Order: sequence, then structure tokens, then C-alpha cells
Amino acid sequence: MQDVQTLVEKAKLAAEAARQSANDAAEAAAVAQTYAEQALQAAGHATGGMAAAGGGNDFIYLFSIFVLAIFVGYYVVWSVTPALHTPLMSVTNAISSVIIVGALLAVGAGAAVSGWAVSFGFVGLVLAAVNIFGGFLVTQRMLAMYKKKK
Repeated sequence: MQDVQTLVEKAKLAAEAARQSANDAAEAAAVAQTYAEQALQAAGHATGGMAAAGGGNDFIYLFSIFVLAIFVGYYVVWSVTPALHTPLMSVTNAISSVIIVGALLAVGAGAAVSGWAVSFGFVGLVLAAVNIFGGFLVTQRMLAMYKKKK
């Protein structure tokens, strides 16, 4: 009985650490957004204000956000300890739902920009959906380990 209580306490600690990691990831995303906006402003000033007026630099703006997202994702994923990986699967489901919203926006608004935006948005949508459903399967399997056997 004490082993179960110990596991429950460890799970609670892991969940709290996962929440903290999610908060850290949200802060990193906010910083990345700030950097992207500063980069856009710098590109607008360097090209005589064309980026601010939307004069053909939409690709640079979207590409800079993509590159910053890669860096943020890399540092968020690789800073997680292996003990917290499974509890964080539930948190990544929430993050992936935000990615799906962004992918839907890319598919819808991307049609006005180029066919590439629609293609990449669709690929992002499919990969995020796979991540969400896979995360639910892993979480369900993890929770099944704690059920009593009949």
C-alpha cells in the first residue's frame, strides 16, 4: 500500500514539474514572438519600410517565425529529464492543439500568400494530429499500468 502512495506522490511531483516546464515553454514562446517582431521591424527598417507595408517580405516574416519555433522546440524538448517524459505527453497534447490552430490559419490564410504555405500548413496539421492521438494513446497506456489487475 505504501508503494502505491509513494508512486502517487512521485506522480504528483512529476505533474507539478511538467506544469512548470509547460510554463517555461510558454515564456520561451513569448520571448521568441518578441524576437520575431523585432526581426520584422528591423527588416522593415532595412528595406525602407516594405515589410511593415507588406511589400513582398511575408515569406521572411513567416520563415523567421518558423526558425525561431525550431530553436524553442529544440531547447524545450531536450531540456526535459527522461523521468518527466511520459507525464509531459499530456502537456504536449495541449501544445499540439495550439499548433493545429496555427496550421489551420496557415492553410486558410496561406492561400493568399502561396501554395507552399498551404502545403506546409497541411503537413503541420497532419503531424500535430498524429502527435495528439499518439499522446493520448501513450497516456492511456501509462494510466493502465496503475490500474489494479483483476
